[in-house]
Amino acid sequence: MNPIASRLLVLSLGLAPALSALESADSATSAAVAVEAAASASEAKPKPDPELESKRKEFEKLATDNKLEGERLSHQLNSLRAEITKLRTERELLGEKKAADAAKREAELNKDLGRLEALQKEQEALSIENRLEAERLTRQTNELRANITRTKLEREWIAEQQALEAAKRQAAMKEELAKIDGEMERIAKESELNKVRAEKLANELKVAQTEAALQISKLQAEISRFETADKRDGFADTQPVYLKKPLRDDGIVVVSDRRISLNGMIMRGTADYVTERIHYWNNKDRELPIFIVIDSSPGGSVMEGYRILKAMQSSDAPVHVVVKSFAASMAAAITTLAKESYAYPNAIILHHQISSTLFGPYNLTQQRELHEESQRWWNRLGKPIADKMGISTDEMIKRMYERSTSGDWSEFATEAQKLKWVNHVVNGIDETSFVKDPDVESAKDKPANQPQRITLVEEIDANGKPFMWLPRLESKDVYYLHNPDGYYRMR
Repeated sequence: MNPIASRLLVLSLGLAPALSALESADSATSAAVAVEAAASASEAKPKPDPELESKRKEFEKLATDNKLEGERLSHQLNSLRAEITKLRTERELLGEKKAADAAKREAELNKDLGRLEALQKEQEALSIENRLEAERLTRQTNELRANITRTKLEREWIAEQQALEAAKRQAAMKEELAKIDGEMERIAKESELNKVRAEKLANELKVAQTEAALQISKLQAEISRFETADKRDGFADTQPVYLKKPLRDDGIVVVSDRRISLNGMIMRGTADYVTERIHYWNNKDRELPIFIVIDSSPGGSVMEGYRILKAMQSSDAPVHVVVKSFAASMAAAITTLAKESYAYPNAIILHHQISSTLFGPYNLTQQRELHEESQRWWNRLGKPIADKMGISTDEMIKRMYERSTSGDWSEFATEAQKLKWVNHVVNGIDETSFVKDPDVESAKDKPANQPQRITLVEEIDANGKPFMWLPRLESKDVYYLHNPDGYYRMR
């Protein structure tokens, strides 16, 4: 029983006494009305007695109370009836909902039944397929078993075949080993024979090599003898001659190997080359003379030349200058200012003032400064020359321009000796240091400290005249160079 039905039953049971009371009240009311009607009828009668009046009032009160109770009960009854109606409505709605739910559950049940039927059909189909698959697997298993059996049989057959082949190979191998043993024995014997032959050949080769080595040694000894003889032929049988007074009575000056060549232009590096050798020969011997030999030199840098002069003057060993052909300008100053100097009669010595050329846009002040710088150099070089000549510098300059309009005063050695430009005019020069054939001189025989000289290249100018560009001088340096025809030019 649902809650609504239960509630309706309870209300019905609870209302039964109320309905009975209500009915009793109605009956009492009806009786009261009858009594009241009787009372009204009796009013016309004579006044009743007090007891009756009291009962009548009590009756009226009871009638009123019953009426009020009836109204209250009627109100309660109406409320109960409304509640019953509501409960009935709810019960009907609940019944309809239950019917709808039942219908829905029935529909879902029908749907589930449909699915269940489909699943049952699928299960039946799967069961059939499983049975078919089981049959198929059984058949495949039988086939595999048959294959395994066949494979086992084939493997056994192959094993038998392999055993047979192995037996054949073993037999063949034994036969081959027997052949190899025989061959090895034969090879061993041949090896022993070859070893004996090789030892014999080695001994013969050693003998041949020894004979060849002896022959080569003989040939090398002959070559060494020939080379030594050739080298010996390149040397003279004499030794350099060292004389403290090298000028002999016959007018021959004897030059030893304590000689320094000074040829060509005096330029950067020349002073290093000359002064290093002056120092070296001083350290070798401080009494024997050192020779500066000038074949031909036009002079050059006053800075380089002045260093050479100072090295000559400070040398303990006397430094003698020998002029063979030409010494001009700075080279002439070195010759004249040497302690001892020698020259061939036809050797030319040339003196002139220091000259300089302006190479650039010099203003008057710069030109004056350059002139003053050149004058200071001339005082250092020209004055010692004039002092040796026994005249003043101005007198020497005057005589230069009397001799030549260019100021280049040149004289042969015979006249230069009179002017004290050179001390001795000699008939010959004995170069005793040349004890080796110069034609076979090698690079290692050349002076180790030979400086790198600047090579001057002859060119042709626009007028077809040959010339050479002079190298750039150091700062404050000037050329003391005889250059009458402009062959040497400055850039």
